[in-house]
Amino acid sequence: MTERDAKKELMRRAKDIDATVRVGKDGIGESLFAEITAQLKKRRLIKVKILKNAESDAEETAESIAAATDSVVVDVRGGVVVLTDKRTWTSLCQKKFE
Repeated sequence: MTERDAKKELMRRAKDIDATVRVGKDGIGESLFAEITAQLKKRRLIKVKILKNAESDAEETAESIAAATDSVVVDVRGGVVVLTDKRTWTSLCQKKFE
């Protein structure tokens, strides 16, 4: 499976889940990173909603969250970021269908 196919599969899975973490005017901090890491361990795929009153835009916030939590940004649309853990990402990318 290519990275593109893995992204499609994860987006299909993310379609039915709700955003469980919200980034607001307080921005991103250690407590937010800890919460995202805990949720990724439990669920493997989460959505993060970046509210309009957040200081930075969604792309910058997604990249900094991914770097701090050792996760992969699957997609950013508007103010919603879909994140997955690296283990799920690599296993999907290496999967082969016949």
